[in-house]
Amino acid sequence: MVNLQGKHIHLRALEPGDLDFLYELENNTDIWEISGTTVPYSKHVLKQYLDNAHRDIFDVKQLRLCICKADKVLGLIDLFDFDPHNKRAGVGLVILEQKDRNKGIGAEALTLLCEYAFKVLGLRQLYADVLEGNEASLHLFKKMGFVEVGLKKDWIFSKGGYKNEILLQKINA
Repeated sequence: MVNLQGKHIHLRALEPGDLDFLYELENNTDIWEISGTTVPYSKHVLKQYLDNAHRDIFDVKQLRLCICKADKVLGLIDLFDFDPHNKRAGVGLVILEQKDRNKGIGAEALTLLCEYAFKVLGLRQLYADVLEGNEASLHLFKKMGFVEVGLKKDWIFSKGGYKNEILLQKINA
């Protein structure tokens, strides 16, 4: 059985009490570039999202989990574009506060999520899209066994210019 409890952190489903955390994260303009967000979210809209967060990954094609240390939510990790026929999904990860980054939290969360995706969901591959220049994320995904397989030229329009996005993939052989 797969355990979503690691040595230092655990992953759990979104709860109604996560509204303030989600509001802070989704409205943090520093991460809009990586999340694809272009407008602020109201608490009302986010509450509606939380009200539907219990829906099955096979129905909504996404699974969002909180990354927690003790009772504190530090970030989110997602499976998105879930494709059970081709046995693949995308992975996204964000740690809200800078002080919590580069401490192994992302690596532990990614380890737990990969194990869940491969053993429970039966996926064969996971992929991640990382903006060129985001060395911390590139390092993390490569350290966790993701391999750079492509470059999407001028993929993201940000701050008046285009940026390339690197495609990384992990295959459960």
